[in-house]
Amino acid sequence: MTISRLTLQNFRNYAELRLDVSPGLIIFSGENGAGKTNILEAVSLLAPGRGLRRAPLRDIALAGGGGDFAVAGTIGETRLGTGISAEHPDRRKSRVNGAPVPTNELGEWLSLLWLTPAMDRLFLEGAAGRRNFLDRLVTALEPGHARNTARYEAVRRERNRLLAEEFSPDPEWLDALDRQLAEFGSAIAEARSRNATALNARIGTADDSLFAAAELILDDGGLQTEEQLRAALAAGRQADRAAGRTLLGPHRTDMTVFHKAKNQAAALCSTGEQKALLLSIVLAHADLIGEQRGMRPVLLLDEVAAHLDPGRRAILFERLTDRGGQVWLTGTEPELFSDAPAGAQRLTVHNATVSPDESEDRRS
Repeated sequence: MTISRLTLQNFRNYAELRLDVSPGLIIFSGENGAGKTNILEAVSLLAPGRGLRRAPLRDIALAGGGGDFAVAGTIGETRLGTGISAEHPDRRKSRVNGAPVPTNELGEWLSLLWLTPAMDRLFLEGAAGRRNFLDRLVTALEPGHARNTARYEAVRRERNRLLAEEFSPDPEWLDALDRQLAEFGSAIAEARSRNATALNARIGTADDSLFAAAELILDDGGLQTEEQLRAALAAGRQADRAAGRTLLGPHRTDMTVFHKAKNQAAALCSTGEQKALLLSIVLAHADLIGEQRGMRPVLLLDEVAAHLDPGRRAILFERLTDRGGQVWLTGTEPELFSDAPAGAQRLTVHNATVSPDESEDRRS
């Protein structure tokens, strides 16, 4: 599963960009603000969700442009496209080979995982960020998970609207919404549990001497099956009515990550250990996807090399190369990637212009 061409129009600081890329490691070097992460963000929008920055759509469009943007990627014989129009800047539309598709179905064609510096706060901030991280992992392995989460959220919004009304809502209508919430919610909860179990097992068999071995523990309140969720929604309806929102369900799930060797919660680990735990999770999950889907996901690693010493960087590049697939990496200095394999595609980004890395030409 690799992208062979990426095309941008009116995206962040790029009026236009076309990149022809190859499998393996793709390395972008350049100063801060040049547009390296913008390229990775564009790729991330070829999957379900809000992309690696989770930015409002209208903020992604080129400043001073027409208020629209478009991203297209070619994967084999398939062309994925997504973007917004100036008339509807808050509504993203997506296409596959020119035919409209729901954005939450893009995962059927492209599996993506990413790490960014902003994710360093994952273990210290609220549960929502950890749920989003977990759901991205699940969707990369089970694309249908994105549809279930979208349907669940749509039903929950409607239920919350009824609960917040001044007059008592129709109990039969609430019953119908509860049945849908339980159906979609149980599918979400069971997929999360299934993936966490498989990932923990995969990490347990991996060689994690380089990166801290992680263990994921979910707190879903014991609500996984459809029957459990329906019973909890019915029992909690009075409390939900008083609060004006749904208080129980998979939208409240949290995830704790432990450093296995230290038996310590990630929130209590050092910043370096937290970075290592995240890298451990993503690399192990990429292996899991490769085993179960028969094709490795595309990895987007933003500024990862800067946080590793030279020895660990070299081992990381070797591991990524050995596993195969396609990995997009960014860094401010080309020297950070001196131990990357000779076959890596090295590009320089400067002022929204992407060109071959001249220092690599000199080395060769």
